[in-house]
This record gives sequence, C-alpha cells and structure tokens, in this order.
Amino acid sequence: MAKAAKPRGLPSRETIMAFVRENPQLATKRDIAKAFNLKGDDRVALKHFLKELEADGVFQRRGKRFAEPGALPPVAVLSITGRDSDGGLIARPIEWDEVENGPTPIITISMPKKPSAKLVIPGVGDRVLTRIGPMGDDGRYAGKVIKRLEKRKQAILGVVRRASDGYRIEPTERKQDELTVSRDGLGDAKPGDLVEISIVKHGRYGLAHAKVENVIGSLSSEKAVSMIAIHAHGIPHIFPEEVTAEAELKQPLNKTDQGHEDWRDVPLITIDPATAKDHDDAIFAEPDEAPDNPGGHVVTVAIADVAHYIRPGSAMDREALKRGNSVYFPDRVVPMLPERISNDLCSLREDADRPAMAVRMVFDTQGTKIRHSFHRILMRSHAKLAYEEAQAAIDGAPEGRADDLLDNVLKPLWAAYRCMLKGRQDREPLELDLPERKILLNEDGTVERVVVPPRLDAHKLIEEMMIQANVSAAETLERARQLLIYRVHDSPALAKQEALREFLRTLEIPLARGAQLRPSVFNAILGKVSGTDHAPLVNAVVLRSQSQAEYAPDNYGHFGLNLQRYAHFTSPIRRYADLIVHRALINAMKLGSQGDGLPDLGLDELREIAGLISTSERRAVNAERDTVDRLIAEHLHTRVGDEFDGRVTGLSGGGLFVTIEQFGADGFVPAATLGDEYFRHDEGLHAMVGEVSGQGYRLGDPVVVKIGSIQVLAGSMRFEMISEPRDFGTGITSRHKARRSAKGARRAYARKGAGRTRKRR
Repeated sequence: MAKAAKPRGLPSRETIMAFVRENPQLATKRDIAKAFNLKGDDRVALKHFLKELEADGVFQRRGKRFAEPGALPPVAVLSITGRDSDGGLIARPIEWDEVENGPTPIITISMPKKPSAKLVIPGVGDRVLTRIGPMGDDGRYAGKVIKRLEKRKQAILGVVRRASDGYRIEPTERKQDELTVSRDGLGDAKPGDLVEISIVKHGRYGLAHAKVENVIGSLSSEKAVSMIAIHAHGIPHIFPEEVTAEAELKQPLNKTDQGHEDWRDVPLITIDPATAKDHDDAIFAEPDEAPDNPGGHVVTVAIADVAHYIRPGSAMDREALKRGNSVYFPDRVVPMLPERISNDLCSLREDADRPAMAVRMVFDTQGTKIRHSFHRILMRSHAKLAYEEAQAAIDGAPEGRADDLLDNVLKPLWAAYRCMLKGRQDREPLELDLPERKILLNEDGTVERVVVPPRLDAHKLIEEMMIQANVSAAETLERARQLLIYRVHDSPALAKQEALREFLRTLEIPLARGAQLRPSVFNAILGKVSGTDHAPLVNAVVLRSQSQAEYAPDNYGHFGLNLQRYAHFTSPIRRYADLIVHRALINAMKLGSQGDGLPDLGLDELREIAGLISTSERRAVNAERDTVDRLIAEHLHTRVGDEFDGRVTGLSGGGLFVTIEQFGADGFVPAATLGDEYFRHDEGLHAMVGEVSGQGYRLGDPVVVKIGSIQVLAGSMRFEMISEPRDFGTGITSRHKARRSAKGARRAYARKGAGRTRKRR
C-alpha cells in the first residue's frame, strides 16, 4: 500500500504519530488540529490525511480517538512483577491474552518525586490501577499509578499426594514442578486436600521443599475444581462481615415509598433457564393502539432496581466494584452481591412486589424503535417461565402456567419479537455460527455429559429485547449529556483484516482492501460457506479477526452488534457496569431523591472504573475456562489411549490445538510429533505445513486424535495425531522452500556481519 503523502501546511506523519503516541487520551482530530494550530482548509486536509494514515495501518480508530494498533488502553490494572536493572518497578497487564494480543507487554512504573499522602507506594506483587502511556519510540510503556489495589496473595496451589517416601504436592499449574513436603510441614492437611503452600527450600538436586500454609478443602468434595480457579485467579468469594450485615438490614420496598410508579397490574413475566435462582429482567408486549403507528408494538422491559438497595460508597458498593461481576462456574456461582440482594430483594420473583427500572419502547411495523421512556416502578411478576416452557407453548404444546398466559402474554410477545426481528435483519449484526456447549454435572460435582443446548426462539426473543433496552439507556443518557460507561467493541484492526484477507484468498473468497468493513461483509462471507466443509474453519477465523469488547466512558460503538450507542443496563445484579448505568439514569431522568443516583464522577474516574471492571470480566472468563478444562480432564482421565473425532481449533508455532467435539475437550498436539519433517505455522494459510511435503493440518480440519496424557489438576491434555495430513499443493511446498532459502541467506549474512564486527574489535 502506498505511503500516505503529507499535504502542505500539516505536521509530518512522524510528528502526528508521536503526538498520538504521547497523548493517548487527547488524540481526536479536533485535539490534533488544536495542538498544531490548524484552521480552515488545513483542518479539512488533516481529516483526509488521518483517513489515509488509518488505511495504511498507522492508526486504528477508537470512537473519535486515534490509537496505535495493538496499543494498551490508557487505564488498566497491572501486576507489579519485579524490578529492572536500575531498581525501578516493572509490571504486566492482569489476564493478558497472548493468543489474542501477542506477547505480554512490560510497563515501567514511574513514581512521583513527591508522592501524595493518599498514594501508598506499591511493591513487587501488588496490583495497581495505572494510567499508561508510551515511553519513547521503541514500543515501551510507562505507567503512572492511580491507586494500589488490595494486595493479592501469591500462593502456590496444589494437592497433597502420598508417596513412597512421604508426601508430595501436585501443583495445579502446568508450569509448576512437583514439590515434596515433610510430615511437619503438612500440618492438618491430608492426602487429597487442595492446599496453599510456600516454598521453604530449593535444593541443588531433587525436588523443592514446601510447607502447607492453608487447607482449602478436599479435592473429592463437590465444587473443589472451581475453587482451584477462584484461588488461582484471586477472585473474591467470601463477603466481609460488614457487607453481609449491611445486606441483612435491607427491607423490601413498601408500596407507600415515593418515587416508584405502581405497575403491579402490568402482566410482566420472567423467562429464564429452568435452574435460575435469580431473575433480574421481566418483559411484556402489546400491540400499539396509537393511530399513527398501525401494526406497531409496545415492548416493556423491567430490570431489578439494584440502585434502590446499593448506595454509592456503601460497603456493598465497594465490594461489588472489587468483584466487578458475578462469575459462573458449572458447579457454582460467585455472586457480585450478597444473596440477600441477588436472590431475594432484587430477584423478580413470581407474585412478589419488587422495585424495578423499566423502559417502555415503541416499535413501528418494520421493527424500528421510534421512541422510548424510562420509569422507576413497583412491579409484580405474573409468572416465572423457563425458556423451554415458553417455547413449547408457542409451538403448540402449552402446559401449566404457560397455557394460562398463551393468548394474552406469550403470543403478543412473539408478535413483537417477529416485528423486532425485521429491524435486526435490516441492522445486520455479526451472525457467527458458534454452538455453545454446556456441562451437566452429577450430584458429586463430576461431569455427567456435555451437551449443545438447542438455540430456541425464546432465547433470541429475550436477547433482542435486552439489546434494545441497552440501546435505549445509552441514547437517553447521551441526550441528557450524562457521563456513562459504554459497552464498546471496536472494528477489526487493519493487521487482522489483512491476515483474514490473505486467508480468504486461499478459499477464493474476495475481501476488498481499504473498504470500511461492516458486519454485513462478514455475514456475506459466512453465507458463502454455510453448509460446506469450510464453515467451521471460516467461522473460527472470522472470530479470531474480531477485537475484544470492553467497557469505556468513551464511545466508539459496538461493531459486532452494529450499533452506534450501546450500554449494559439489563443485569445490575451481576454486572457493576449496569449499576453505573442505572445510577446515571436516575440522575438524568430525576428518578430519585435519596442519594441513590450516580455521584459527581469525572471522565478520569469513570475510566478507572471501566478499567477495573474490564479486567474483572477477563478474569472471570479465564477462570471459567480453566474450570471447564479441569472438569473435562477429570472426566476423561480414564480414557488415555482412546481415539476420538476432533477438529483443529487453534495453531501456534509449537503445534496444534484440537477440540474433541463430543466433550468440548481441548488438547495440544506438538508439531514435533506430526511427522519426520519440520512443520511450520503458516499464518496466512492458518495451517501447520511440512516444509518438504507441503502437507499438513489446517484450522477447522476434522481429525482423529488419541489422548496421549492428561494432567487433571492443570486441565491439560496432550493428544497424538492419528489422521494423515492433507496436501496443500506444490505452490505451498515451493513457498516454504523459498522461505527456508531466504532464512538460510539471512543467517549466512548475519554470520558474515558478525565476523566483520569481531575484526573491528
């Protein structure tokens, strides 16, 4: 691609790059124009120049701001991991995904010359909320500590095992070696117990010696597997006494309380999984009787009024922010709020009076939302239905409560959904075909089986109504000029677009270069391969090309949903971001007078909160994934040596990741075990290819693998490839030979240069 030429009168490309790098929070077109005193025609020229720089991959746009591709966010939670050669602190991002984002960046922590009394000086092992910026032009970062967070204990987790010469500690992390422990160092722990340990002695030979610091529980007990992830990721799971005490003092809303409209006669219902214990959203729909909206519908979404009980700055509020969100494991839930709130006072139980925040949305006959209004209400759920019950009733097999509600409640809901579906189809959000597996457990916490639940219209109905409620919240707050935290999802970075383009070329599917990608472009690609052998592969590669969603007070839209304004409003019981949005609505709509609205927070303070809860979300995702891996490994540990049908779901320089589709079990096949030749990861082809034969394995390929070994505690499985490699053709072979020749030439040149250097010395 040709390098963008600088128009006259503008700062140079390098100068603009330096400004964006050094001012990540002041990098809009307006900021750049102001910084370089550009006016009139120069501002117009700057607009076009910035578009060219973005197309060249120099910048990526985040809303109105420009940022370097792959740059760290301006505010993030870091873990201080050590010191540099000068004794300064260095840190790394918490829960960094190297597969998604590349190697973990190292940030140098800069300390103020005169620290304030409020800032506690951090040390190695601390977690800190940090404002991040570049340090020079070499890709390094510097971080300024905003606040030190609660120090996380760096414990090593393991399980006590009996050995012929005493006791051993089998670690839960795959990179940690086995340790030995004496009888005195064992304390009250018994074989089979999950324990926290410290290393007391590193011997020159043999295993390191450990001491048990804390017994977490028996690994044979129910919920022990998720407890490993809870401790490994530092997830707060025990509420402090002041938090539970504060929750117990809360009382149900009295109907005489002011500020809540009485909507108890509106036949709102909840539709949730059959096993749900808390119900935070209720819905109702009816035809719009307004003469100017024939064929239209009125949809009401009511959400538990958590802000009524959780006041800003209270003990429950501080704990909720620390947790960020509820964490859902197959065998337990670690809630954001105490059960007195989440499962009782704020759960929209059938026939119980509950406070709620409701949005009333009016759609025209084409599914376009034409207006909406927010209300703070007292409601009563008229029924609690499971997804399957509601769907069965609509499909012609109504039973029990669903039968009673069929004509007056369920049919109007489905009529409204069919109308809203037209609007969704016109909007064209990204429609990936990625079936979700669910683990069903026995009473003892072990895996019974893994299933792929059907995707019902009842699920889609709830999803679309929640999306529109979230959109309405963001629109209302923007109109009121009220600061809020958005749910944002950036468009794919240009580097990922180019990688996708190169991959699609191998399937003879074009992807225009330089065009502004929209979800509809991806949907067209997915439509071309739907029902073919390429469908799983293309869905996987398109997913990998996407950016990661996050929370931010700066709005740059939601690419996947194809929405300009989007905020999380519908689950304040389990997400702190939603509680922020509820409080902002209370302020904007003047719906409260008892100090339960959003405090007077500035943009920087909201950025801090957004950074904390984005980190908490990633922490939860990683912990949930680790627990599933361990449960599946435990389920299959007696099947070592068995063969299974699988699919290649990931690639790295070291080998292949394969998923056994029957169980959703992920394992690794080292490249060194694939054959007698050297196998190289071809990123453009998304394949592992033999350099001599040109044969190999591609992302999405169906394969047969044998389980070679399993580390149950680490949730790690090693597979052996049984399937023969596919032939990628002579073009691939010659391309790899050319790469190998070029690599040899570079090495020879480097050796020759090194010789000249030695002579100069």
